[in-house]
Amino acid sequence: MAVTQIDDLDTLVARVKKAQRIYADYTQEQVDNIFHAAALAAAAARIPLAKMAVEESGMGVVEDKVIKNHFASEYIYNTYKNEKTCGILSEDDAYGTIRIAAPVGLICGIVPTTNPTSTAIFKALISLKTRNGIIFSPHPRAKNSTNRAVEIVLQAAVAAGAPEDIIGWVTEPTIELTNQLMHHPDINMILATGGPGMVKAAYSSGKPALGVGPGNTPVVVDESADVKRFVASILMSKTFDNGMICSSEQSAIVVKSIYDEVRAGFLAQGGYILQGQELTAVGNILRKNGGLNAAIVGQSAVKIAEMAGISVPPDTKVLIGEVSKADESEPFAHEKLSPTLALYRAQNFSEAVDIAEKLLNMEGIGHTSCLYTDQDNHAHRVLYFGERMKTSRVLINSPTSYGGIGDLYNFKLVPSLTLGCGSWGGNSVSENVGPKHLLNIKTVAKRAENMLWHKLPKSIYFRRGSLPVALAEVVRDGAKRVFIVTDRFLFNNGYADQVISRLKQHGIATEVFFEVEADPTLSIVRKGTEQVNAFNPDVIIALGGGSPMDAAKLMWVMYEHPETRFEDLALRFMDIRKRIHTFPKMGVKARMICIPTTSGTGSEVTPFAVVTDDVTGVKYPLADYALTPDMAIVDADLVMSMPKSLCAFGGLDAVTHATEAYVSVLANEFSDGQALQALKLLHGNLVTSYQEGAKKPGGSRTGTQRGEHRRYRLRQCLPGRVPLHGA
Repeated sequence: MAVTQIDDLDTLVARVKKAQRIYADYTQEQVDNIFHAAALAAAAARIPLAKMAVEESGMGVVEDKVIKNHFASEYIYNTYKNEKTCGILSEDDAYGTIRIAAPVGLICGIVPTTNPTSTAIFKALISLKTRNGIIFSPHPRAKNSTNRAVEIVLQAAVAAGAPEDIIGWVTEPTIELTNQLMHHPDINMILATGGPGMVKAAYSSGKPALGVGPGNTPVVVDESADVKRFVASILMSKTFDNGMICSSEQSAIVVKSIYDEVRAGFLAQGGYILQGQELTAVGNILRKNGGLNAAIVGQSAVKIAEMAGISVPPDTKVLIGEVSKADESEPFAHEKLSPTLALYRAQNFSEAVDIAEKLLNMEGIGHTSCLYTDQDNHAHRVLYFGERMKTSRVLINSPTSYGGIGDLYNFKLVPSLTLGCGSWGGNSVSENVGPKHLLNIKTVAKRAENMLWHKLPKSIYFRRGSLPVALAEVVRDGAKRVFIVTDRFLFNNGYADQVISRLKQHGIATEVFFEVEADPTLSIVRKGTEQVNAFNPDVIIALGGGSPMDAAKLMWVMYEHPETRFEDLALRFMDIRKRIHTFPKMGVKARMICIPTTSGTGSEVTPFAVVTDDVTGVKYPLADYALTPDMAIVDADLVMSMPKSLCAFGGLDAVTHATEAYVSVLANEFSDGQALQALKLLHGNLVTSYQEGAKKPGGSRTGTQRGEHRRYRLRQCLPGRVPLHGA
C-alpha cells in the first residue's frame, strides 16, 4: 500500500502488527525456511538493486554495491541459518532453567542513503529470522531502491509462508512521517542507521533503539608494518563504494621511520598527495555548516577534485592530505565518507596512538580503529592499542571498510551492516548488531534445592586406645617437626606427654604452646603464631577441648598465610560457597590434627573456630571448610578422668547439638540418622556416665563417648553454629 501521510502510516502499522502477531507463533522450521527464501531472493537481485541505488542516489559504485548486497544476504544467512531464535533456546535440567526466545514485536527500520539496499536487506532478514515485523522509513534520496529491496524480500518471504504484511515501508518518506513512525505507540523498537541527527532522534523517541554513532576511523602504522600490504589495503578500502562504509579509514598515522616509504607507496598505486593550494581547496569542500558536506559523500576522487577546482590524473583513487593538526579546525581530521584521507606523521608508535586517541575524542569515539603492525612479534602493541582505543571494533592489519562489517578478515567478528558503538558513541550496544538484539529472552527458573554435603577430616581415629595407633600413622606419613597447641592444665598433668613421648621415640622434633585459655583471644593466637613461625612445623596438633583446637586452627591459617587479615576471615556470609572473602588453601606447609579431651564442641571434625577479640571483647565464630582438620583422633581414654561437671556440660552440649541438627532446615537423610542415634545413646548413657564415671569404662561410659563423637563427626549440619550449605 502507498504510505504518504499519517493516516496511511497508522493503517500500515496496524496491518504489520496483525501480521507479526500471527508470525510470532511460527516454528523454528517455518522461520528458517522463510529466512532462506528471503536471503536467496535478495542475493539474486543484488545486481539490479545495486544499479538502482547508484542511479537514484548518485553515490557509490555499482560493482561495490553488488558486493554489499551479496554480503547482506549471503553472509547474514550463512552466519545465522542455524541459530535458534524461536521457542526454547536452551534447557538445563540440572539447574532447572529454560531460556525461551520471544520477538520484540514491531520494529521501525531507518535506512541511510549511503547503503540504501544492503542495509535494508540486512534489517529485513534479521527481523524475519526473529519473528518480528518491520516497517522501513527510507532516506528520501534513495527511497525507491530501498523500498524495492524490501519488497523483494517480502515477496519471497510470503511465497515461503510468511504473513502477507510482515514487512512494510513508507512510500514517500518525510521527516514528519519518520518521526511519527518512531513515536508510534505500536512500535516496539527502532533499528536506526543514518546520520547523527537521525540516530539521536531514535534514541530520544522513548522507544528501545539500536543505532550507530558516526565513524572517524584512525589507522596507526608502526615501523614493523608490511608497507605494501598497508598501502594496498587502505586504497582498496577507501575506494570501496567510494568510501561510504562508516568504518572506512579517515586518517592514517604513520611513524616517522617508514613515512616516506608509505608516501611513495601511495603515489605508486593511485594515491594523490595534495600540495599547497590543492590541500586548502579540497579541505574547503569537505565540511559544510559545521558538518560533513553531503555533496562529496560517495563521489569519486576525480569528481571531488573537480568540485574543489583542481585537476588530478583520471586514474586517481584517493585524495590524500598531509596534515598535522588533530582538532576541529582541520577538515581532514573528520569523517569524510569519500575517497579522501588524512595523512599524519608521528615521531614514534606512542605519539601515533596519542594522535589516534585525539581524533576519536573529537569525533567517531566508539566506532572503529585499526593498527598495522607485526601482530605475531608485537603482540604487546596489539594489546596496548586495544586497551587505549575507545572503539567497539579494534582491527589489526585489516582494510576497515571490509574488516568492520565482520566475517571477512576475522571470522569471529559477526557480519552486520549496523555497527554498535557503545556508550562512547551514544549507543545501547557495543558490538555488531545481529538477531540476538531483536529478541526478548525469557528465563524459566524452577525451584531448586541448594546442594548439601558432608565434609569431614580425611582420617578419623576413634574408640579407646586409638591415640598410639593414630600417632604411628602420623609418623609413617613422614612428619618431622610437630607443634602442639594445648592448655596449661593438660600440659602440667601429663596429657601432652602422651603425645610428645610417642613422637620423640621416632626422632620427631616437637614444641609445645600451652598458654591457651578458655575462650581463646586474638592476642594468644598471634603469640602462638610467632612461636609456630619460629619452629616451622610440618604438623600442628591441637590437644584439648574446644579452646586449644580453635586457637590451633587460627594459628594454622596465620602460619600458612601470614598475609591474611582476621577481619576478612571473620566477615559473615549468607552462603559459604559465595562468600566475598574465601579462606586460603590450607595444608601447604603443615597438616592439622585434632585430639579432643572433652566431648563438648566437636571442633576436631568441624570447619569451625571461635576466637575473641580481646580489644573489642567481641567473640567471632569462624567457619570455612579450609578449617577442617586433616585428622581427628578421638580416644575415649583421654576423658576417663573428666570431672562430673565437665561430663554434664559436654553431654548437654551433645544433646543440644543433636537436637538442633534434627530440627534444622538443613536436616537431611544423612544427618537425621546420626542425630537420632546420638540422642538414643545420650538418653541411655549420659546419666550413668555422670554418676559412675570411669567405674564403667567398658559399658555406658564408652557408649556415651561413642554416641557423642558420632554426633560430632557430622557437626557440619548444625544450624546452631553457621549455615554452611546455602540458603
